[in-house]
Amino acid sequence: MAARAGKETRHALAARKDDFYASPPEAVAAFLRVEAAFLPRNLWEPACGDGAIVKPLRAAGYRVHATDLVARGCPDSRAGEDFLMPFPVPDGVEGIVTNPPFKLAQAFVDRALLVVPYAAFLLRVGFLESAERRAWFQEGPLARVHISSRRLPMMHRDGWEGKKSTSAIGFAWFVWDRRHQGEPVIRWFDWREHA
Repeated sequence: MAARAGKETRHALAARKDDFYASPPEAVAAFLRVEAAFLPRNLWEPACGDGAIVKPLRAAGYRVHATDLVARGCPDSRAGEDFLMPFPVPDGVEGIVTNPPFKLAQAFVDRALLVVPYAAFLLRVGFLESAERRAWFQEGPLARVHISSRRLPMMHRDGWEGKKSTSAIGFAWFVWDRRHQGEPVIRWFDWREHA
């Protein structure tokens, strides 16, 4: 998405290519604080990109297996792996933490929940607003939604050379956790408190 004169506009799919928007470090720092009590120690980041999620998780002591379809510079990662295609799950993985291509977000969640009991995804808050996903949300083990009460720093697509703008889109960490019982819990965080 791009902001023009206070309005949101969509970039053409051709311009967005494989939808790579690096996660802001502020979002990852906040996630580590708000999910610390639930986060498994052995994780997989299947859309690791440049390592924006992988590096802080590793620095915090988590074991993180990193893969992506495209090599983008994430340290100690494997490229050429399409998360949506069947291949062996890395040994010992207990959870997935990622910021997937938004156009494939639901497919990424479905695949994640087939292979691990815990999955955390950085997604637009608008991911909740789909008539088609209503039944899907009601059937799945959505446990927590951590909404950023302050807009995250703008995530510009890879290679963007245009004007840098502030974000007009709300983001949240969506957490599916098979240990959770009951209705999903909605919480808010201010990333500036965790930066």
